[in-house]
Amino acid sequence: MAFQTLLFYLFGAVLLTAAVATVTLRNMVHAALSLILSFFTAAMLWMLLEAEFLSILLVLVYIGAVLVLFLFVVMMVERHTPTIHHRRNYRLVALAVAAVMAAELGAALVAPDFVPASAPSPAPLGHSNTQALGSVLYTDYALAFEAAAVALLVAIVGAIALTLRARPDHHRQNPAHQSRVRKQDRLRLTDGRSEPPC
Repeated sequence: MAFQTLLFYLFGAVLLTAAVATVTLRNMVHAALSLILSFFTAAMLWMLLEAEFLSILLVLVYIGAVLVLFLFVVMMVERHTPTIHHRRNYRLVALAVAAVMAAELGAALVAPDFVPASAPSPAPLGHSNTQALGSVLYTDYALAFEAAAVALLVAIVGAIALTLRARPDHHRQNPAHQSRVRKQDRLRLTDGRSEPPC
């Protein structure tokens, strides 16, 4: 078995395990870390397929933006403050996920040196993966692309609605009340010689 094929099965097993952990773990932070690991493993699979643009896009957009937003929502929605024991548990899970991601990245970077004999011929020198992806994405899959954009917009609106709900233990601003305030109620001019009010 070629080294690249072995890496494919290894990454696939990690991806399936992380995906199952994402939907089965009861702790939301552990589930988010498992989702990060699954996205990163999928990016390494794209890198093995010589689709570097998709791999970097998956890391930057999903791991770097969407999951950071998701973690902020988790921290804002979660009412119970975790104890010190739970924080240590988060740290251990985060270190384990980071170690697996570093091992996968190293293996994916070493993989091109072990290309099997049956691998497809490399793309020509002037070929651009980004241009080919863009031409297919905005012609054949334009409707699916727009549907994904609408789904992300709905998810953002839902996250904002969750964080803006009324809570009895939080102070809320009332813009209508603030706009009705007069300067006489908030500002008192003095020449400095008069005695300050008691």
